[in-house]
Amino acid sequence: MTVIGIVGLPGSGKSEAANVAADQGVPVVTMGDVIRAECRERGLDPATEHGAVAKALREENGPGAIAERSLPIIEDNLDDADTVLVDGIRSDTEVEAFREAFGEAFVLVEIDAPFELRAERLDLRGRDAGAADGGESLEERDERELGFGMGAAIEMADRTIENTETLAAFQRKVRTLLREGPEGLE
Repeated sequence: MTVIGIVGLPGSGKSEAANVAADQGVPVVTMGDVIRAECRERGLDPATEHGAVAKALREENGPGAIAERSLPIIEDNLDDADTVLVDGIRSDTEVEAFREAFGEAFVLVEIDAPFELRAERLDLRGRDAGAADGGESLEERDERELGFGMGAAIEMADRTIENTETLAAFQRKVRTLLREGPEGLE
């Protein structure tokens, strides 16, 4: 059993890593989906209210709220798979929750990319509303994410994948991680 947690700032490549995992038949638990579902449950638009709802969930239920809601989903997936990828860890509290739940079977991988490249990718993705469309700027998103404890979570990473090359090169790195484990990234 292996649970691979992915951490990184917006636009770094977390969703692409999840896509590679899914293409390889590895179940993916996307923590952002927990927040998007809560947005819909509250009658709010996930494109513009995602950040506010993420903050509200943590304020209402503690800093580990989203990890706690994700744990049963991860455990269900482990019933049928040896490896599960968790996309979108945002804080050291979430890392600690997963390490407590899965012990040495949990590995945290940071996806890293420079600000300009992340901004370009997010613009191309078009999934999230930017500041001009009633959402948050990338600077605001980074500040919010770091405020959740993402900087501390990034520092806890067991391995880092630099996502500064081509998409194909990044996908190869993720496939190596899935096939060989974190040791394959050395």
